[in-house]
Amino acid sequence: MGFIGWIVIGIIAGWIAEKVMGRDHGLLTNLAVGVVGALLGGFLAGLIGIGSGGFVMSLFIATAGAILLLFLLGLVKRRRA
Repeated sequence: MGFIGWIVIGIIAGWIAEKVMGRDHGLLTNLAVGVVGALLGGFLAGLIGIGSGGFVMSLFIATAGAILLLFLLGLVKRRRA
């Protein structure tokens, strides 16, 4: 998958994670959350032996990572407040 494909997956994954977690971010934040979530999800999927096969699986892994990232950020924010 090319660079543009990863950008598209990042935006979609960030948007889905935003909706699942009940947050309201902008396009750039969704992109950042989606890309970092994709890295996190890909790392964790690799640890447990799940390979990414195609667009749908890549989107699923990126979205799961983005949701996990937003969850962890929420815990950190709550603890600091």
